[in-house]
Amino acid sequence: MITLHQFTPHWGFNSSPFCLKLETYLRMADLPHTVVLEDMLDKTPKGKMPYIDDAGQKIGDSNLVIEYLQTKYGDRTDSHLSSADRGISLAMRRMIDENLYWCMVYSRWVNEANWQTTRSIYFSDMPPVIKQIVPGLLRKDVIKSLKGHGMGRHSEAEICAIGGRDLIALSNFLSAKPFFFGDQPTILDAAAYGLVRNLVEVPAIVSPLNNQAKQLDNLVAFCDRMTARFYPG
Repeated sequence: MITLHQFTPHWGFNSSPFCLKLETYLRMADLPHTVVLEDMLDKTPKGKMPYIDDAGQKIGDSNLVIEYLQTKYGDRTDSHLSSADRGISLAMRRMIDENLYWCMVYSRWVNEANWQTTRSIYFSDMPPVIKQIVPGLLRKDVIKSLKGHGMGRHSEAEICAIGGRDLIALSNFLSAKPFFFGDQPTILDAAAYGLVRNLVEVPAIVSPLNNQAKQLDNLVAFCDRMTARFYPG
C-alpha cells in the first residue's frame, strides 16, 4: 500500500500545489493509497512535502514520485500521448512548478497583508511562544529562496505580470477542451489543478494574480470539473 505524506489541508483542500498535484495523480491513476497529514519536515526524504512511502521505500519530490509510480505501476494516465504532446506536457509542467508557483508564493509570503493571513492560517495550532518565532524565521527562508530563484528580485507588479502570462498560456492551451489534451486527464491536468485551484478558490488571499485566475473562465471551469471528478462529495 502506498502512503502519501502531505501537509494538513487548508481552505478545504491542500494549500500546497505539489501535495494537491500528487494526491490528484494518485486518484487519477487509481492507485490505492492512504494519506498521512503532517507538517514537520525533519523526517522527509528531501526536506519538503509531499513524499510517499511504498513498502518501506521513501521517495520525495512530486515529480520524482510520479516518475517512480509510472515505472513501478505502469503509465496509467499519459500512455496515449504522442511524443510531441509529452514534450508540451513537460514544458508546461515546468512552467507551473518552476515559475508560476513562485509567483503564488510571493503573493502569500511576501505581500504584507497576505502574509498576515498566511501566518494566521498556517501556524494557528502552534504554541504561543513558538508562534512568535517560527513563522518569521520560515518567512525569511522563503524570501531567501525567492531571491535565489530570481523571482524575488522583481517588483510585485512585475511578478504578477509574469504569473499572469503563465495563466494566459494555460488558458489558451486548454481552450474549450475538457482537459489539456482532450477528453482524458493527464499529469499536466494534475499539476495545473494543484496550482490553479490554489489561486481561484482561496478567498483569504487577495492579489492581482488570484484575480486574473478567477477571470479566466475556462480555468475556473476546469478546476470545478477536476474537483467533481476526483474529489466528489
